[in-house]
This record gives sequence, C-alpha cells and structure tokens, in this order.
Amino acid sequence: MEKIIIFDTTLRDGEQCPGASLEAHEKLEIARQLVRIKVDVIEAGFPVSSPGDFAAVKMIAQKIKGPVICGLARCLKKDIEAAGEAIKPASKKRIHVFLATSKIHMKYKLRKAEDEVIRLAVEGVKYARRFTDDVEFSPEDASRSEKEFLYRVIEQAIIAGATTINVPDTVGYAMPEEYGGLIRDIRSHVPNIGRAVISVHCHNDLGLGVANSIAAIKNGARQVECTVNGLGERAGNASMEEIVMAIRTRKDFFGNLSTGIVTEEISKTSRLVSKLTGMMIQPNKAIVGQNAFAHESGIHQDGILKKRTTYEIMSPREIGLNASNLVLGKHSGRHAFIEKLKKLGYKLSEAQAVKAFESFKVLADKKKFIYDEDLETLMEEGSGGLSDTWKLVSFRTVAGTRETPVAEVKLHSKDGIKAASAEGDGPVDACCKAIDKITKIKGELIDYALQSVTKGKDAMGEVTVRVRSKDKMVLGKAASTDVIEASVKAYLNAVNKLAHKENKRLRIEI
Repeated sequence: MEKIIIFDTTLRDGEQCPGASLEAHEKLEIARQLVRIKVDVIEAGFPVSSPGDFAAVKMIAQKIKGPVICGLARCLKKDIEAAGEAIKPASKKRIHVFLATSKIHMKYKLRKAEDEVIRLAVEGVKYARRFTDDVEFSPEDASRSEKEFLYRVIEQAIIAGATTINVPDTVGYAMPEEYGGLIRDIRSHVPNIGRAVISVHCHNDLGLGVANSIAAIKNGARQVECTVNGLGERAGNASMEEIVMAIRTRKDFFGNLSTGIVTEEISKTSRLVSKLTGMMIQPNKAIVGQNAFAHESGIHQDGILKKRTTYEIMSPREIGLNASNLVLGKHSGRHAFIEKLKKLGYKLSEAQAVKAFESFKVLADKKKFIYDEDLETLMEEGSGGLSDTWKLVSFRTVAGTRETPVAEVKLHSKDGIKAASAEGDGPVDACCKAIDKITKIKGELIDYALQSVTKGKDAMGEVTVRVRSKDKMVLGKAASTDVIEASVKAYLNAVNKLAHKENKRLRIEI
C-alpha cells in the first residue's frame, strides 16, 4: 500500500475560522486526540502571530509525541525564528514557509516582481533549514499563479532544501479537473520534483475542497492538508474525515492508496473539535453530521432493515458510531415503525399494528421528531390511556431579588390531596423539588426547552422536559400562558410516566 500523508491544520488554519479561537489547553486537548486518530503531521499554529499562539505551539511540541509538529511562517526571518523556537522541543519537527506567487498577490499584496519573489522564497527555505531538515514550502495562491513561474519557484525551493512542496488552492478557485491537471503538470515540468513530497491544501469556497484534494491525489499528490469538520477560513478547508473515508470506502477507485488514520476515532474527534471551537456541525455534513447515518424515508428504512448496504456505503462502526439511526417521522414506513416498537418491548398483532401505525402517522404529521417516549405514550393511549397518578391542584411560588425561591405545591391522588413546600435555585426548581417530596420519585431534569406556540405578550408557552429517574428516561410536555405553570405541569407529566413505569415494571402488550 502507498500511504497518503495526512497533514492536519485544524489548530492553525481551522482556528482561523471566525469565532473558533482556542485556548492553549484546548489546543493541547485536540492535539492529543489527533495523536489517537494517528494523523501524520500536526500544524500546531502560526507562532509569530501572537504570544499565545507561540506558547501553544511550544507546549504541543513539548508534550505531543508521534506526529510531526509543524509551525507556519512567512518567508521572513522573524517568522522563521519564532517557528523554529516554538517547535524546538518536538522530536519530529517541521517549518512550513509560504510566499504568494499569483500575479494578483504579487502586485497588490507583496508589491514585488517575480525575481524578487523567487529570491525571498529561496532565502526563506534556506533559513528554515537552520532549524530543521524538514521544511515545507507553499507558493500561496498556486492555483491562480502563472504555470511557468510556478515551476521556477518550486524548482528553486527544492534546490534550497524544501522537502515538501505544497500547492495551495488558497481561495478555492480551482475545478477538480483543472487542479488535478496542475499537479500532473508540476510533476512533468519541475525537473527535481522527485526530491520532494507533493502536498495539496484546498479551500472550500466553491464547495470543491475535498473533490480537488482527491483529484490531486489521483495525479500524484501524496500529502493532503485538511481539517477536522472542514473547519477553516471563509467556507473552510477540505474535510479530513471526508478525504479519509473516501479513500477507505472506494478502494476500487484509489487502488493501493491508504491512510494511517484510525477511522474509529473520527466521530469522537469531530465532536471534540465542535465542542471546543463552538462551531456546530451541520446535520447533513458528510460522515460526521447527525443525519449522515440517519434514515427517515420508509423505502430507505425498509432497505436498511433488509440489507444495510442498500442505502449505506460505509458502516457507522467504521467512524466510531454504534449503529445507524432509523428516524421515525412522517416519511417513515410500517416496517421501521414495527421494528422500533419491538425494541421498546411491544408485541402487536396484525390488527393492532395497523391501528397503531395509523395513530403514529397522525402524530408524525404534527411533530418533526418522534421520540421513544412519544411511542410509549401512543401505546399507552392505545391500551386505554394512561391515567395520571398525580394531578396538580395548585402551586404558589415566592421569588425575587436576594430572596431564596420557595414553592408550595398541592397534588391530588387516589389517597386525597397532599402538599409540600421546597426551596430551589428558581421557582421552577422549587416546584419540582416539592413534587419530588410528595410523589417520592426523585427526578433528574436532563433537558428543558421552552417554545412560544402563539404570538403576543400573552403567548402560550410550551415546555418540554426530559427527566431521568434511576435507569428510566421520560419526556414531559405541557402548555400554558404562565411559563411556570407550564413547567410544573410538564414535570408532573413526566413524573406520572415514571410512576406508571414503576407500577407496571414495564413490558406492555396491547
């Protein structure tokens, strides 16, 4: 097998994404996960850009073992010195120097002629070699550079000592056929290109970052620069997980090419980067989006249940997930609905299945997502309804500035009316604690959501809570123009479900 080097720039280019700034300890946490997933190179940052970035790169160089630790630098002595000092503690280190080579960059940004650019590139590479033998050179905006000039720059950079030549599509301008052709032409027209690894760094401005990277690989590139979740400047970079899984999944297309990535760590790595950067993953994101292995269409669900590969080209286990997700909604079919009920412990006759599915379809037209708790309620209603063990008689709360919130709640059951009072962090918390005292059910509030269902100052508020007690999880819902009342009723709704489960020791058959 011929290895594709995975150069991860999440901590450098990925962090340049607006709003994705990371603290040094967060960078280190991500770097440790990148070790577990076995990337080959970690571009840890741009040391000269700030004291914080310098410190983070140096800390990663000190503490991270395994991958090459790389620091970015312009072809300026101060940049290269900062990068060299930051990566110095690493057992395997690289300096990545770059200089723009496109006409538009040379004219408006650098304001330098071609010969001057070549001179600066050569000096930059030579100076970087004083700090490490592993030097990468990037002709910035290569995809918009004049080819003949690009060939000259690359040839001179290799003579100066560059061991990796990166060909960036800096602004995501190239088309896959065009970009693959550029890599092919570089291999044909740069006489000493065999002395360096060809790398590619593609941006996603036209949504082609991964496609361009793959075209480059097919034409001889052997290092890919990418980021977790495709994080990066503007529309982002080529997504590491998409490139890796494309190579793994399409062995028939890539032949003997492979990566050393531990793909079972992909999902975990994706979630970590999303959590620490605060950059949410779009639901339909390839490989790691929440819908990537989710199926709602009845036709698709039926196919998946019969043979997974009918609608999945890779297994969720390959990226560290347990299983595919059959999402129940208005497009779902009867097969998936019955299978889900079986997993919840319901055994239905043919007639019962028909009736239950009809009820499910009515519910699915009203709700975007159908949870297990919704199905349990549906089954309970189908078996004669779930009678509330406890009913709200009244509640009263006292709360204010510098006052500890207190609530008094009265509930009715078959044994009559019972009352309790409790203190809490707020009026809702106090009410919940009072309900716990009366019902003797200790509920843990896992989720709380409030949504306005009507307009105006007297809007009706719908509260949804997810409550756990021991090993049971239930959903509670209620609505009122008084959000505290809606909250109390929603929590009590959940408590009644828990009481019902406790009484039944549940495996319902209807």
